[in-house]
Formats: sequence, structure tokens, C-alpha cells
Amino acid sequence: MSLDPNRLILTGENPFIRLAETEGGPTLTNASFWRIIISPFGAGHVLYLKSELTQDRWKIYSDNIAMTRWLQKTVQGMLNEELADTSIPVTDAVFDTSGDARDFWTEHAVSHDEEVALTWYDIGEPLLIHTQPGGPTARKYGVCTVLIPALGARVTVNGVQAKGRPLPTERDGRPFSTCALAFSESWTEAR
Repeated sequence: MSLDPNRLILTGENPFIRLAETEGGPTLTNASFWRIIISPFGAGHVLYLKSELTQDRWKIYSDNIAMTRWLQKTVQGMLNEELADTSIPVTDAVFDTSGDARDFWTEHAVSHDEEVALTWYDIGEPLLIHTQPGGPTARKYGVCTVLIPALGARVTVNGVQAKGRPLPTERDGRPFSTCALAFSESWTEAR
């Protein structure tokens, strides 16, 4: 056993959903959900969502705006440059989860006038991924995570379902999807 030499900047979960109608076609819905346990700005939840259900604009739901903005300036902003824009308004929301990752998993975000539900199902075999900061991907941050592909997923806002579907892919020769649960996720930066 060896100690990771990098600085731990956050730990938590980051399930995502990317829906399209055809392989190689545009992403119609992009949802990145975070449940943060440890960060420099504390614990909390945030959902970054862009879909026809949000008029094809990013909408952000959170219960910790300081953590949300920090995440935009660091990991989430690196993963998706559009979300590095901290002028996107943040809607206060309450979060809840249900399900069992063996069968299905649902994350709920409820604001004063909206209820968003993200559901993953048709669950595949978990993969353990570990990258170092500045490694082969040339990313500033490294990550260790358990990715669990979902061949089924949906996003609803006030009961209306987003268009598109998950698309099957491969990751290092193993079956994967454009939608996955990402648990036990820890992000690092070089010291």
C-alpha cells in the first residue's frame, strides 16, 4: 500500500447523464450531479443541467453556493469549459436520493417551482479508474473513482422527460455508456 503524493481537494460522488438520439449526434441533455463530502468549501450537492427542458441553457441547482462556485473554478470547469462561467445563476434546491445501485438509482433536486429527477437503470459492471494530475490525459486534476455504467437513464423536470437516450460505448475495451454512476470519487492536484 502506498500513499498518494498529491493533495486531496474533494471527495464525494459525481453521477452523470448524457443523452443523444443517435451515435455521433449532438448531446441533447447533459447532467452532472455532485454530492460532495469533503471540499475546501464544505459538503453539499449541486446539479448542472443543460437540456431542451432548460431551454438549452445551463441551469444550476445547489444547497451550497460557495462549494458550487469553487467546483466551477476547478474540477467541473475543467471537465466542461462552459461551466467555468460563474455568472450562471444558482437556484436553491433540496436534494434526496433513492434506489439501489444494483438495479436503479435516482437523484432528486427540488426548488421552489421545479422538481428534477435523474434516474440510472440497466446497471453494468463497475470499473475502478485512477488517474494522476497532469498524467496521460494532461488534466490538471487526478481522480480515483468507481464508474458504474448505466445503459438506461432519464432526466425529468416537473414530470416532463428529456429527449434522447444513453448510448453504449467502451472504456478501455470494456462495455460502458454515456451515462454512469460515479461513486467513491476523490479528486487530487499536484503538491
